[in-house]
Amino acid sequence: MTTRQSNRRIRLLLGLFVLVFAGTLARAVWIQGVQASRFEGMAERQHEGTTVIPAGRGTIFDRTGEPLAIGEQATTVYADPREVKNPRRVALAAAKALGVDAEKLYPALADRSRHFVYVKRKADPAKAAALEKLNLPGLGFYAEELRYYPQRGVAAHVLGYAGVDNDGLEGLERSQDKALVGKPGSQTTVRDPTGRVIDVIATKPERAGDDVFLTIDHRIQSNAESVLRETVKKWGAKGGSAVVLDPRTGGVLAMAVAPGYDANKFGATPASKRRNRVVTDVYEPGSTFKVVTVAAALSEKIVSPTTPFTLPTSIRVADRIIHEHEPRPTQRMTVAQILSQSSNVGTITLAQMLGRSRVENWIGRFGFGKATGVDAPGEARGLLPGYWSGSTIGNVPIGQGIGVTPIQMAAAYGAIANEGVYRTPYLVERVGNELHARAKGRRVFSKTVSAQMMAMLRDVVSAEGGTGAAAAVPGYTVAGKTGTAAKPVPGGYSTTKYVASFVGVVPAKDPRLVVLVSIDEPSTIWGGVVAAPAFSDIARSSLVELEIAPDATPDGSATR
Repeated sequence: MTTRQSNRRIRLLLGLFVLVFAGTLARAVWIQGVQASRFEGMAERQHEGTTVIPAGRGTIFDRTGEPLAIGEQATTVYADPREVKNPRRVALAAAKALGVDAEKLYPALADRSRHFVYVKRKADPAKAAALEKLNLPGLGFYAEELRYYPQRGVAAHVLGYAGVDNDGLEGLERSQDKALVGKPGSQTTVRDPTGRVIDVIATKPERAGDDVFLTIDHRIQSNAESVLRETVKKWGAKGGSAVVLDPRTGGVLAMAVAPGYDANKFGATPASKRRNRVVTDVYEPGSTFKVVTVAAALSEKIVSPTTPFTLPTSIRVADRIIHEHEPRPTQRMTVAQILSQSSNVGTITLAQMLGRSRVENWIGRFGFGKATGVDAPGEARGLLPGYWSGSTIGNVPIGQGIGVTPIQMAAAYGAIANEGVYRTPYLVERVGNELHARAKGRRVFSKTVSAQMMAMLRDVVSAEGGTGAAAAVPGYTVAGKTGTAAKPVPGGYSTTKYVASFVGVVPAKDPRLVVLVSIDEPSTIWGGVVAAPAFSDIARSSLVELEIAPDATPDGSATR
């Protein structure tokens, strides 16, 4: 080979190297300049990330072990619009499979500025699986828990509800949220540019929330709601409340409100209809409150059940004249008859003998004017007179000018039934394996006064002239009191709007249940006509469910 040929080859090789270098440089400029943003996006998508694994929410059970609130498996479908190749096709497929609105979904899927959009939260798993099989680019799926209330309307006002993110928003779902919610887990992964998991780096397991066990009995609760609903309908009433509790412990077996609602449809139910009126709403109790005045007079030893009084048909208190609920001539009555016949004049006479300070003291001892402490959120304290005028001693002792909640009134009668010992009402028996601490009962009055009050309250139901005859329960002794109270309006009291109520204890010989029924604005006003029959129906069903033996003969007299 000549020198000339050798130099030519060297120059060709050099030129080839120059061309390769120029090409490589151009490629580098192209990648780092023109294509930089695309590769940067790919690098961002191929990264390490941590995914939160939601914890299962605890179940709420009734006292029999029946679930009232549970978690159901669901699938949440989402999309990354930057990865969606055909937004219209995806929107139509999602509409067909999941029932979403394709026209509303399409703009979100077509918006390339977004990385994440929900297609549907907590969809039916089978429907979501059908959509997943289509392998549409950009769609993602993950499991979630959907809160479900298998009893639907039963105890809905007590339970409240958990929202779409499984956090408690109302009722016991809210007050017990810390225990129910559990602790979420996590999973750290590395994904490729298409979003597929390459490797799992670390996993932290989730811990499910604790289960909550209530004192509520779903059978008693369901029946109380049914009776209340029928009573409200029959009498064209605005609404109603009912409570069933065990006076020995304070455990609430039923807490019903009418009208009711399906807890699974909380989003479509107005807030006013979801309110647990048993603890949040205040009403004037009327004659059911007279037990406070009578028990106070007996406890202060100023009278006995047989102490007689000659009572006129009306009584003047300061600038007011207060009449009986029904006209009658001047009549001689014992203290027992004053209570059984619900005499306004007789009760006010006892209150005047007690005086303001002792009346106020006994109102407080029965727990009125302060929260009972029941573990249901939103409890009202009730309303005491802002000041005492000359006529207040004639109003408050007969249940006017004072506001109470149904749970306060039921708890007060619980003290009468429980030998004078007041028990704080409660709904939550235990959380997980831990029993809830219970406050010790406090004595309100003596066993002797309790026995006297129970005997007199039995006369309300069984004695001739008693106002609560319709509350009788065949085979059981019943003690209780009717109440009929005009609703306050600006400037006085309504002449057409009333609250009719009955509070009773059964069996009276060995008290196991206190049942309260309160009906708001019935077409017929009298508690003995409207509320007493509802009490009887609720009490009878509750006694059967709890298998409590009869304690009376068919005529209502106690067995030996």
